[in-house]
Amino acid sequence: MAVRYGVPVMAALALGVFAAPAFAQVKIAYIDPLSGAMAPIGEGGVKHFNFMIERINAKGGVNGQKLELVTYDNKLSPQESILAAQKAIDAGARIITQGNGSGVAAALIDFVNKHNERNPGKEVVYLNYAAVDPAFTNDKCSYWHFRWDAHADVKMAALTGYMKNNPKIKKVYLINQDYSFGQAVRKSANEMLKAKRPDIQVVGDELHPLAKVTDFSPYIAKIKASGADSVITGNWGSDISLLLKAAADAGLQVDWYTYYAGGAGGPTAIKQTGLKDRVYTIVEGGPNHMEAANQAFEEEFRKKANMGVWYPRVRNQMEMLATAMNQAKSNDPKVFAEKLRGMKYTNIYGSATYMRAEDHQFFQDMFIEVFTPIAEAKLKYDEENTGWGWKTVATVKMADTDVPTTCKMAKPS
Repeated sequence: MAVRYGVPVMAALALGVFAAPAFAQVKIAYIDPLSGAMAPIGEGGVKHFNFMIERINAKGGVNGQKLELVTYDNKLSPQESILAAQKAIDAGARIITQGNGSGVAAALIDFVNKHNERNPGKEVVYLNYAAVDPAFTNDKCSYWHFRWDAHADVKMAALTGYMKNNPKIKKVYLINQDYSFGQAVRKSANEMLKAKRPDIQVVGDELHPLAKVTDFSPYIAKIKASGADSVITGNWGSDISLLLKAAADAGLQVDWYTYYAGGAGGPTAIKQTGLKDRVYTIVEGGPNHMEAANQAFEEEFRKKANMGVWYPRVRNQMEMLATAMNQAKSNDPKVFAEKLRGMKYTNIYGSATYMRAEDHQFFQDMFIEVFTPIAEAKLKYDEENTGWGWKTVATVKMADTDVPTTCKMAKPS
C-alpha cells in the first residue's frame, strides 16, 4: 500500500479525508494521534482540516498558492510529536497544528520556540485548536503559539456558573486524566465550586492514566459509593466514552458536566446510559444553532465526512489563517503572525470573536448544551445515528469569558 508521510493513502481515502491535491504548495503539518485508543479523535480532526482546506483552495488558496494538510501520527506522545514536527519542517512545512493532549502541546511550544531561535528566517508557527492547559496563554505563552479553543479555566468558569444555580447539586465527584490538562480541570473545579457554591461537597477527586484505562467499572463503583449526584470530568476521546459506558453498565444515575462528551463514541455511550437531559458539555457552537450559514456548513460537512461538526474552531482557525496570510501578502509565519494578533472575526453564528494580542488566546461566546432526544426537543441533527442531539441550555457571552492573563510575551526582533 502506498504511504504518504506515514499515513496509508487508501486508509486516508477510507476515512473520507479528501486526499490533498498534488499541486499544493503551502504545507500544514497535522500532528495528532492516528493510531491507538485516541485514533478516532485524530481522524475526526483530519476530516475537519481537509474540509476547510478544500474550501479555501476552491477560493484561490492563499496568495495564489494552494494549502495541503500533511498528517503525522504522534501516538499521543510528546517525543513522537517533536520527531514529527522536525520531519514536517524538513519536508517544507512552516505551519504546525495540533490539539489532542496538553503534554504534546507543551512539548511543541518548547520545540517551536527553540527552532525559531536557532533558525532565523525559517520560523514556524504552531496553531493550537484544542489543547487547553491555561499555562499556554499565561506563564508559558509564546509569540509562535496561537490557541483557538477556550482554555480549561474559562470552560470551568462557564460550567460552574451554570451549576451554581441548580440547588439539587449537593455532592460532586471529580474524575480526570492524570496530566497537565486533567490536573488543571481538577484544580479549577475545586476552587470555583468552593467560591460559587461552598455548600457543595466534593466527595471524590480522582486522577487516572491518560488513554490507558480500558475498564472504568472500578472508578464508577467509587462514584456510586460516594453518593455523588453530579460528576465533573475533562475526559476526552476513549476515556469519556468508556467512562460513560461503564456508568451505563452499572446503572449510575448522576448528572455529568463535561468538556468533551461530544467526541467520538461519546454520544453513543450517552444514549446507552439512558440519561436524557443529564449529560452536559461546554462548546463554542453546535449543529442545532439555527443560523442559515451554520446549517449549510453542517449539511455539507456531514455529507462529505459522514460525521457532525465537532470543531467549529477549526473553521475559525483556518479562515483566520487564510485571512492573515492574504492580508500580509505573505505565507511567511514571521509576517502573517502579526496579522493574527488582535484579529477580529465574525464566526459562522454571526457573533464577534477575536484573538487577544497579549497572549494569543481566542475569545468567543460559549454554550452549555445537554444531550437529549431530537424528536422531543425539536432539533434537526442527531449524533452518531443515536436519535439524540445537543440542545443549548445556556449561553456564556464572550465578555464573560475574557479572563485576565499573566503572559509576558517576548516579541521576536
